[in-house]
Amino acid sequence: MTRSDSDLHDRDAANQIVPESRDAAPGDYDADGWKDKEMSVEGVFSALEVPSWRRQITFRAMVVSLVLSVLFCFIVMKLNLTTGIIPSLNVSAGLLGFFFIKLWTKVASASGIFGALPFTRQENTVVQTCVVASSGIAFSGGFGSYLFAMSERIANATKVAGDHPSANDYKNPSLSWMIGFLFVVSFLGLFSVVPLRKIMIIDFKLTYPSGTATAHLINSFHTPEGAKLAKKQVRELGKFFSFSFLWGFFQWFYTAGDNCGFSSFPSLGLQAYKNRFYFDFSATYVGVGMICPYIINISVLLGGILSWGLMWPLIEKKKGDWFSADLPLSSMHGLQGYKVFIAIAVILGDGLYNFCKVLSRTLMGLYVQLQNRKKAVILPTSKNSAEDIPQLSYDDQRRTELFLKDQIPTWLAIVGYITIAVISIITLPHIFHQLKWYYILVIYSVAPILAFCNAYGCGLTDWSLASTYGKLAIFTIGAWAGASHGGVLAGLAACGVMMNIVSTASDLTQDFKTGYLTLASPRSMFVSQVIGTAMGCVISPSVFWLFYKAFHDLGETGSQYPNPNATVFRSMAQLGVDGFSSLPKHCLTFCYAFFAAAILVNAIRDRLNRKYSKYIPLPMAMAIPFYLGPYFAIDMCVGSLILFIWEKVNKPNAKAFGPAVASGLICGDGIWTLPSSILALAGVKPPICMKFLSRSDNTKVDGFLGN
Repeated sequence: MTRSDSDLHDRDAANQIVPESRDAAPGDYDADGWKDKEMSVEGVFSALEVPSWRRQITFRAMVVSLVLSVLFCFIVMKLNLTTGIIPSLNVSAGLLGFFFIKLWTKVASASGIFGALPFTRQENTVVQTCVVASSGIAFSGGFGSYLFAMSERIANATKVAGDHPSANDYKNPSLSWMIGFLFVVSFLGLFSVVPLRKIMIIDFKLTYPSGTATAHLINSFHTPEGAKLAKKQVRELGKFFSFSFLWGFFQWFYTAGDNCGFSSFPSLGLQAYKNRFYFDFSATYVGVGMICPYIINISVLLGGILSWGLMWPLIEKKKGDWFSADLPLSSMHGLQGYKVFIAIAVILGDGLYNFCKVLSRTLMGLYVQLQNRKKAVILPTSKNSAEDIPQLSYDDQRRTELFLKDQIPTWLAIVGYITIAVISIITLPHIFHQLKWYYILVIYSVAPILAFCNAYGCGLTDWSLASTYGKLAIFTIGAWAGASHGGVLAGLAACGVMMNIVSTASDLTQDFKTGYLTLASPRSMFVSQVIGTAMGCVISPSVFWLFYKAFHDLGETGSQYPNPNATVFRSMAQLGVDGFSSLPKHCLTFCYAFFAAAILVNAIRDRLNRKYSKYIPLPMAMAIPFYLGPYFAIDMCVGSLILFIWEKVNKPNAKAFGPAVASGLICGDGIWTLPSSILALAGVKPPICMKFLSRSDNTKVDGFLGN
């Protein structure tokens, strides 16, 4: 413990152990002076010993974390490469961690091979933290955004007609440099917020809704009633995991891609299929729809209807007027340019609004917190009675005591940040020669401030703006470097550096909150986050490499894995370097209009009370299908419909088992991608091809076969 931490601990001790009321009957207090201790969360666990931080990080926890990290990396990677919509998987990680450790304990007890150590909620928290940190690299690593946007494949897809990208403008994926890059940039965010852990969790009492919800879930698992419910949830998860896995095999058996397959059944006819209005029977996105709030799913569907149902058909009629009729479908000077850049305008408008909103709330919150600290009463005086002293409940006192017990030295965080920063400043220019050392130095100089802002804003709103900070880096560093010096690649690489720092910073503080509420040591949280991040730096690139080698059309429009965000991020980088000259006719006017509309819709949502604002769609969600189409939105809305009906029939069951069913659908379909990738690498083709044709085309085929 550092000297400053010790002083803060001593100061806070004056506010502890104060009865809640002087008017209560004597029988309301236990021997230690606590009212209703037996009714508190920590009162339930008061008889249990809290293991030391070293005993919280067990061998079995690390083995289970490794297995689940591989599973979750496949799930996140599939979501990354299809639509880019990734729901919170914290509940699934906590639930599966509980199940596997319980299974390990039973096997160990029965076999006698390993000592059957008691399974604690702290160990459960370590597993959840490690798995989420590892799978988080699959997102912040940029495999579905900036990293693959660097490739020659995406460079050719977004090139201006007649131009050919030079070697200075792209860098193809390679397992070695991807792993090296992630190891260099993924740990800085962890060290940047460690010195502020007490301020965030104890002093400011930030909510961190996802971290708090995960902690309540883990706490409930380790009560007798919660353990019974968890077993039932695991059974439901297992059922739908098996169903989803077998359904994935069935779809593969009967398909050969989006142009030949059961998954391409056009529910609204061939014209609807052309405009991507069809239900593709994806268990993953049905599950995602059950987890995501209704408004997100409806927003995605509305965005698909607005773009593919109205805008794109109307703009396509301007072919030959607004853009050349001879352009290929992938040309950014044709219809594709409108799809990509209007989506970018909505994303930037939404991101800018929320960035300003979260930043203003951060600054206002800091001001209020500082004012409250000045007014805080530490000791009672003649003017300030004991009732004026800030009072802590038994839960808060217990949690604060243990949270401050195992401190992480501030000097370690500072030395760690500086050391890794120096290493990366030396190393990154060798990986990306377009990214000069002084660009990296500037990023690392401002990154701790931005990491704090993101972590604080996430604590207030549960909204990480990591991708928004990354987009700011794209434009600033890309414009600084310029087109002639590889500004596109420099901007994308800078985006990766910034995203990894601010994303891991908010993830760690979220985990500190979870650990605070489950009495997991800050040291075990930090160490498990480091271990999980290290796992992710190896597992995520390896999983992406498997996809990259198995599916040669990865990133191509209309393929099984179109990777839409890669095109969007590449187009942003080009826009930042080349300016608006690359936009097709009238596209800039549309961009201005949709940029303003995104800000206006967000402002209206914030001005209305919750009763009405919950019906206003989210611009960011609406922008996602602009490029991809609404087919996955239909899957997600089917998931919402299932959950809605379930809640109407039996709301308690829906609330208890809905997340488990959704997790089973996502996990089963996600893990099927491993054998399907291996089959693709081996050159094994599905044996049966199903295709849906119009009546006239079917007559031609029948006539041909008859001859």
